[in-house]
Amino acid sequence: MSQPKLCTFFAEGKVRYGLVRPGGVVDLSARLDARWRGLKEAIADTVLNQFVEAGGRLPIDFSDGEFRFLPPIQAPEKIICVGVNYPDRNEEYRDGQAAPGNPSLFVRFLRSFVGHDVPLTRPNASHQFDYEGEIVFVIGKPGRHIPESDALGHISALSIANEGTIRDWVRHAKFNVTQGKTFDGTGSIGPWIVPYTSEDQLADVRLTTRVNGEVRQDDRTSRMIFSFRKLISYISTFTTLVPGDVILSGTPTGAGARFDPPRWLVPGDIVEVEAEGIGTLRNGIVDELNQP
Repeated sequence: MSQPKLCTFFAEGKVRYGLVRPGGVVDLSARLDARWRGLKEAIADTVLNQFVEAGGRLPIDFSDGEFRFLPPIQAPEKIICVGVNYPDRNEEYRDGQAAPGNPSLFVRFLRSFVGHDVPLTRPNASHQFDYEGEIVFVIGKPGRHIPESDALGHISALSIANEGTIRDWVRHAKFNVTQGKTFDGTGSIGPWIVPYTSEDQLADVRLTTRVNGEVRQDDRTSRMIFSFRKLISYISTFTTLVPGDVILSGTPTGAGARFDPPRWLVPGDIVEVEAEGIGTLRNGIVDELNQP
């Protein structure tokens, strides 16, 4: 049985949200209470299931090709990304060090993400443009100092990301990777969110990344170094998690930088990130337009 899919999209000059159905999308933003400006507000009010039920009874408003996907959560308070969270990924660094005891974290800006089927931008500043397929989870229940035993109860929805990276820019300084992780339009999230209902949706999910149809990354969440429970508990130790916070859980081995020679993304490439039970996120690649 397919999972219900809620998306944020742009059509007829407006940002909208709705239920994805075969052939198109039902525009719920035009029909539901105005206090729900977007999916973030719906998550905060725990009404995603009501959205799904309402959308299932209504006709499609925009057919495929009549709308453009946007990142599902507009204006999240936080976008937190996890680095080095699969065993083989740690070994890729070839530094002889064991996996760390705590997750490596960094943040990204919303402007660095686009939606499904929108091209990613290879920036003028560097052509070392790389892909990183990841599973995303969205916080629904706020909390601080959340114990691991309760952590999954704070998840509202799941999605997919391509955490696109400018490799030489993550090494511009000694202690951080922010510069190479937040170029405008270099990553994507989507196509939609799937409401979270049980641990089975996360326990052993196959995650793959394909470039022009070739499998480059292929692993399962059961092999993650830091579980979803651990990530939520750890992050909530230093910051309060709030509804709509977006967390990218880490990428498997196989990014372009780890090939010899490296295999960077170029205009015309198509990157697909697929997660079992969630869907497939697809983006092409274009060059940044020259700025005056």
